[in-house]
Amino acid sequence: MLKEARARIKINKLLEDAGWRFFDSSQGRANIALEVNAKLSERALNELGEDFEKTQNGFIDFLLLDKNGFPFVVLEAKKEDKSPLDGKEQARQYAQSLNVRFVILSNGNIHYFWDIETDNPHIITTFPAQASIQHKQAFTPDRDALIREEVGNDYIAITQNQNYNKDPQWQDESQREKFIENSGLRFLREYQRRAVRSIQDAVKQGKDRFLFEMATGTGKTLVSAAVIKLFLRTSNAKRVLFLVDRLELEDQARRNFKDYLKNDFKCVIYKENKDDWIRAEIVVSTVQSLLFNNKYKDLFSPTDFDLVISDEAHRSIGGNSRAVFEYFIGYKLGLTATPKNYLKNVDMKHLANSDPRALEQRQLLDTYTTFGCLDSDPTFRYSLLAGVREGYLINPITIDARTEITTQLLSDKGYAVVMANEEGGEEERKMEEESYETK
Repeated sequence: MLKEARARIKINKLLEDAGWRFFDSSQGRANIALEVNAKLSERALNELGEDFEKTQNGFIDFLLLDKNGFPFVVLEAKKEDKSPLDGKEQARQYAQSLNVRFVILSNGNIHYFWDIETDNPHIITTFPAQASIQHKQAFTPDRDALIREEVGNDYIAITQNQNYNKDPQWQDESQREKFIENSGLRFLREYQRRAVRSIQDAVKQGKDRFLFEMATGTGKTLVSAAVIKLFLRTSNAKRVLFLVDRLELEDQARRNFKDYLKNDFKCVIYKENKDDWIRAEIVVSTVQSLLFNNKYKDLFSPTDFDLVISDEAHRSIGGNSRAVFEYFIGYKLGLTATPKNYLKNVDMKHLANSDPRALEQRQLLDTYTTFGCLDSDPTFRYSLLAGVREGYLINPITIDARTEITTQLLSDKGYAVVMANEEGGEEERKMEEESYETK
């Protein structure tokens, strides 16, 4: 089969899998046209030919229509042996002539989704559904608003209680500390505000991936809440996905976000709100829940979330977990205290020549590379030493908790114990480290 035919068949299948229709059906009117205003019949679809580049009518472009039948998405198709990006500028002109904001570029194997008004093309693994793109169309990101947003130390406290500073207990300095404690108000520390500002600076530089390397106990969830508010409040996101890798962290994140942001934004756990998650601005889920049977592909479109935050990011990019993280387009933020630095002290040029696959594997697993942070330099770093120096953390204390038994167990001789034998007598048995807990 020719490469052109394979590409067309694959693209047709991807469109149908995403709910787009070549023909009228019980699900609704056809919403795919080949070339502008072309109404297809089944026979016409089969007679279009196999070559995307040379046909009677010129280029075969898929035009996807909105629910009212108006031009919505331009899909520029290329042969399998060509890069989808080869059609980028032509697709832009085509979209602008139709007053269309969204473009899909595909050769049947590699696909890009492109919001020509606000962003660069992003790789996608499936085609987005009509409803998902409508969600994305409902807002126009304003990077300048995000960059200009003032993030004071009461950025979260204002959402919790916008009139907190008018309360008599707040105004009375002798009662203020007790008022804060009883009200559960959360104020950002200076380093937490610096973390949020680092995102604003990165966006100003055109970046869309960020990494916070923060020591345990320094309030990554509170900082995440401030970042979420920043993106939602400035209309640079309409919905946020917060990914965790353990059930207890899922519930903890939901409780914290509700405590910090519930007056402005709704937060849900996906598996508890499978039917109405779409009404929430913040969706929390374990990676494992979405990975089961690869259901994230059936449940969501790549454009459903405008900001994806990965807690414990050093674990979210390994193995199958990475597929969930990379599935969604938009901004990506990683949180971790222990990033994986798989490129440290590696001669990348030498490895690229001697074993390019090994280099690719290291790059995929490297936390800094995944989040666009070159030279092992995260978007923001706050170390244990910095926390100790500023009085927010204390140095760990080493306690020698060895006992006589553990000392003997770890020795060359091992730990000997008298045990009953099968004859009813007693005998001395030697316990080694690997068998001690079981025997």
